[in-house]
Amino acid sequence: MASVLHLTGPVLLGPDDVRDQAWVLGGRITYEQPTGDHDVTTVPGWVLPGLVDAHSHIGLDRHGATDAATAEQQALTDRAAGALLLRDAGSPADTRWVQDREDLPRLVRAGRHIARTRRYIRGYAWEVEPEQLVDQVRIEARSGDGWVKLVGDWIDRESGDLAPCWPADVLAQAVAAAHEEGARVTAHCFGEQSLRDLAAAGADCVEHACGLEPDTIDTFARQGIVIVPTLVNIDTFPQIAEPAREKFPDYHRHMIDLHARRFETIASAREAGIPVYVGTDGGGSLPHGLVADEVAHLGRAGFTPQQALDAACWGARSWLGWPGLGEGDEADLVVYAADPRADLGVLAAPSLVVLRGIAHTP
Repeated sequence: MASVLHLTGPVLLGPDDVRDQAWVLGGRITYEQPTGDHDVTTVPGWVLPGLVDAHSHIGLDRHGATDAATAEQQALTDRAAGALLLRDAGSPADTRWVQDREDLPRLVRAGRHIARTRRYIRGYAWEVEPEQLVDQVRIEARSGDGWVKLVGDWIDRESGDLAPCWPADVLAQAVAAAHEEGARVTAHCFGEQSLRDLAAAGADCVEHACGLEPDTIDTFARQGIVIVPTLVNIDTFPQIAEPAREKFPDYHRHMIDLHARRFETIASAREAGIPVYVGTDGGGSLPHGLVADEVAHLGRAGFTPQQALDAACWGARSWLGWPGLGEGDEADLVVYAADPRADLGVLAAPSLVVLRGIAHTP
C-alpha cells in the first residue's frame, strides 16, 4: 500500500499563489487527490517550498576542512531548520558525496574559495597571485556546479585597511574566463572599492556587500547583480574588528561603520531593485541552521514578510534554477504551525520537513 502525505494547507506556492491542500505521493507533489487504496498521513499547517541558504559552507569550520561526520552534521542541522537547498560559497573539503545522500539537503557547489596569497583566513582558500588567477578560476569552474567563489577584498596590512585583492584588469579576465566555462562568479566583499571593481568586471553576485554606496547600488541594480548580505555574519563585525583596534585603527573604524549602516545599506539595495537572497555564512566561524535568523534580519532591514520569504524560498529557488511546489515537482517542503506571512518568527519552529518526499521531524 502506497504512503501518502495529505497536506491540509494552506500551501504557499508563491507570493500570490496559494492552494488549499496538496498531497505527496511517490515523492512528488500533486494537487489532485490520489485515488485508490493508500496509507494516508494527514499533515496540518502552512506549507512553504524548502528554504534556501544561498551562502553555506558545508565541510568548513573555523580551522578549515572538516571530516565527513562534521559535514554531515552541518547538513542535518540545516535540514532541521528547513534549509533544503544550499548554495555552497566555498569549502576546502570535497563535498560531492553530500549530493549522493537522499537524506541531506540539495547542494549547489562552488568548489574552494580563491584568494590572494596571505589575504584571507588560513586553510580556507586556494591562495594565488594575480598572474595565476585566471587559470585557477577555470579549474574551479570545471569542478563546481556552475559557481566560482572569489575573495574580493580583505585587510591589507600595508595600508591597514580593507583593500581589493585583485588588479581590476585581472579580475575582469577572471570573470570572463568563468563565464566562458559556463560558471557564474560570486565574491566575498566587505568594502566599497572591490564592489566597483567586481561590477566593472561583470560579476554575477556579491556576498555581504555591506560597502554598497549610491553609485554602486545604481550599478548593481542596472546590471542585475545579486547580493547575499549574510546579515547574521555582519552582526559579528564588532567582534571581528576589536582585536585590530590598536594595530589597524583604520580597519577597525571601517568595519564598525559598515556594521552600523548594515540595515540601511540593504534596505537601499532592495528599494533600488537589486535582487537580495538569504544566506547565513554557516560554517567557518558561524554555526549552521541560521536561516530563520537571517530572514528575521531582512525584516529588520525593512523587507515585508512576503519580500523576505521570497528571498528565502520562492525567488531564491528560481534564481538557482530549482523548482518549488509545482504539480509533479519533487516534494521539498517545510510545514509550519502558523502563517509565516503574518509573523516571520514562525520560521524558527518548523513542525515537519519533507525532503525528496520523505518526512523528517526537526
